[in-house]
Amino acid sequence: MTNDALNKEEFFGHPKALFILFFTEMWERFSFYGMKALLIFYLTKYHLFSDSSGNLLIGSYAALVYAVPVLGGFIADRYLGFRKAIVFGGIMLVLGHIGMAYEGNAATQSITGEITRDETALQIFYFSLSLIIVGVGFLKANISSLVGELYEKGDKRRDSGFTLFYMGINLGSFLATLICVWLGEKYGWSYGFGAAGVGMFFGLLTFISGRKLLMGKGESNNPSFLENKSFGLKNEWLIYVGSVLSTLLFWQMVQNHDAVSWALKIAGGISFIYIVYYAITQLDGKARHQLIALTILIVFTIVFWALFEQAYTSMNLFADRILDRTIFGYEVSAGQFLSFNALFIILLAPVFAWIWPKLGKYNPNTAVKFAFALAFVGLGFGALVMGINLSGAGKVAAIWLILAYFLHTCGELSLSPVGLSAVTKLSPAKIVGFMMGVWFLATASSEFIASILANIASVDTSNGTAPDLNLAKQSYLVLFEYLFYTGLGFGLLLLVLSPVIKKLMHGVDKELNN
Repeated sequence: MTNDALNKEEFFGHPKALFILFFTEMWERFSFYGMKALLIFYLTKYHLFSDSSGNLLIGSYAALVYAVPVLGGFIADRYLGFRKAIVFGGIMLVLGHIGMAYEGNAATQSITGEITRDETALQIFYFSLSLIIVGVGFLKANISSLVGELYEKGDKRRDSGFTLFYMGINLGSFLATLICVWLGEKYGWSYGFGAAGVGMFFGLLTFISGRKLLMGKGESNNPSFLENKSFGLKNEWLIYVGSVLSTLLFWQMVQNHDAVSWALKIAGGISFIYIVYYAITQLDGKARHQLIALTILIVFTIVFWALFEQAYTSMNLFADRILDRTIFGYEVSAGQFLSFNALFIILLAPVFAWIWPKLGKYNPNTAVKFAFALAFVGLGFGALVMGINLSGAGKVAAIWLILAYFLHTCGELSLSPVGLSAVTKLSPAKIVGFMMGVWFLATASSEFIASILANIASVDTSNGTAPDLNLAKQSYLVLFEYLFYTGLGFGLLLLVLSPVIKKLMHGVDKELNN
């Protein structure tokens, strides 16, 4: 069948290739979120990490996962093309998840408190994380870019196509936090991580089998470079070899949160200096104002995601230790509560998409929506504070954590849909790619900050359990109160600044909110 014939084939009014990408991303997110949901429990219960060490390891891993796609996107744009980058990333992810399925021996704790761990198993675990970091780096940003290539400029189906694509992300997250967590906690960690790996394998097979439907989209813009040789190897293979070797660097970095911290500080500092330099020397008037507005919004998104990402550390441990997890007579696994976020996104996204335009002239501007997001995430922690205070000497009712996830999801839907669009529309044309990288770097920083904040609630454990319920409750109360006031405080500050930010945006705000 010719490309022209394939181009005319549609499914529910969209190119059939969209649904190949939908299921590829669904399975990739299934593997990613399934593994991430299990991590803190695996570290603290099986390898007997302290809360603090477990939080920081997850923070380092998550920071690298969000930072590396900047490089993966650059390599795909300039050299590999989206399709080859996605296939390579998928292979690395499958290999990483295979490694994650190896448990080794469980750590033991003596009566004196000395912990003995299987260091070989831990090094395999760290290296598996590094494979996943590189895999996500090549797949995550590029599959979204490939969705955009399926539609011609001005195609009215584009927005609804992305909406369907993001539905796949949330469906994958929802299924993962139900299935992988259940398998991991009930039958063994290797089953949970193994299920995540099987999901990624299905995703890779889906993408490879649907190549014809891509109609040549996502191929390299520089095929001659890939064919040319350097050091006796085709440049394409040099990219693959170099990327595989980079796992050795990430293998060490994921074990050293100080190294990740310094890398983020240096990258953030250089980025900020360059933005200031560019704004002063290359821009004036409207363009300069818009770049300033975007930079302010990015700073506030760091705060939002640092609070929101407590879900995988402090809130997960809270659910395990403090929560009465019985719902309608059925005991829910602690990690399965994460599925409420994905479920609420699936249910509420159409509501938010409908309600903003319906408000007409009362539709809040972008800065106000970001302020709402911060307030919502703060109120989510307020719900947890109330739940703890009303629990007496017993455990906290599950409804309070469900309410927290509902409020956090409302915050996510107030901020996330316009975030990347704001980057593309407020950035000067010559540095759109750079500012997109800054956006991902900000997300990486928020993941790392989230792990530091989570340590406020770190408690002493014995064989992976918190022996004193009341002491643990007080630790989480201190953290959640702090995050409650932080969310509301920054939300109020942004609300006060919103008229200034709106003015700096010079009308772009109307485009983002229509």
